[in-house]
Amino acid sequence: MSTFAAVVLFTGVVFYAVLGGADYGAGFWDLTAGGARRGRAPRHLIDMVLAPVWEANHVWLIFCLVMLWTGFPAAFAAITTTLYVPLGLAALGVVTRGCGFAFRKAFTATEHQRAAGAAFAFSSVLTPFFLGTVAGGIASGRVPSTGGGDPLYSWLNPTSLLGGVLAVLVCAFVAAVFLTAEARRRGYHGLRRYFARRARIGALAAGFVAVAGIGVLHADAPHLTHGLLTRGLPLMIISAVCGLGSLTLLRHAPPRVAQACAVGAAATVVAGWGVAQYPYLLGDHLTIAEAAAPAPTLLALTVVAAAALILVVPALALLFALHQTGDLGDT
Repeated sequence: MSTFAAVVLFTGVVFYAVLGGADYGAGFWDLTAGGARRGRAPRHLIDMVLAPVWEANHVWLIFCLVMLWTGFPAAFAAITTTLYVPLGLAALGVVTRGCGFAFRKAFTATEHQRAAGAAFAFSSVLTPFFLGTVAGGIASGRVPSTGGGDPLYSWLNPTSLLGGVLAVLVCAFVAAVFLTAEARRRGYHGLRRYFARRARIGALAAGFVAVAGIGVLHADAPHLTHGLLTRGLPLMIISAVCGLGSLTLLRHAPPRVAQACAVGAAATVVAGWGVAQYPYLLGDHLTIAEAAAPAPTLLALTVVAAAALILVVPALALLFALHQTGDLGDT
């Protein structure tokens, strides 16, 4: 039962990493689009693509938090009492990003629009970075089972910084592929080429960091390296193949095929981390079974989670389907 609950929890993590990551990546390209004149067209497309769905993707973050604190309270307490600095900064980033995105459309004064846009763009980069450092702190074993770990070194370390940088780059890559496909669907050929170039840059940067990161992980988190190069290796290979496939298919294949490949590349990276770390929830010192709540709690949680997924997943699927077909209109 505890393993099943952990799989459900990590499935939520994968969904948030992919769908929320695409949103954060769009903010990265908003930040790097240039001045008002040069960046007007890319930012307009980003606004049209994000407007219908950006709030919906945080459902997965809420789902993960509920699953973690109910199903694995010991791990939740250890994580939050050790990594409260990056978690707090990530939460601040989520709020700031939402406010910036909403208010830059509501403001009429140019300077206010620029301030709101800057808040949205910068927090879109900082939030996945801090979430990546949290993942690195957990994976590298710097969160004690009893909690109360070092509030700085737990996330200011080589593995955490690697996780933060890789999170930003993967988000940027996925977003660029989605924006390329969306520009192609809408007939914006200039923007299609614009974001296709950025997708290639993002893929190359993420690949370079991932390969270079093997040495970092080998020195800083050897147990994680061993897991990635054994149990997690097939998923890492699938991720590389999907990433290359999405770049190859950007120009000629149907947009949804390239998007599916980009999703596969991001999802298998996150899934590879989970497979590499199994059966541990924290580093190599707290197993899933040790951190799990009592069996009756896990059973009740499983029933509630299943009901929530039955209600939420079809609604989200319909939202994304209507958005992809253009039936929601531009906002």
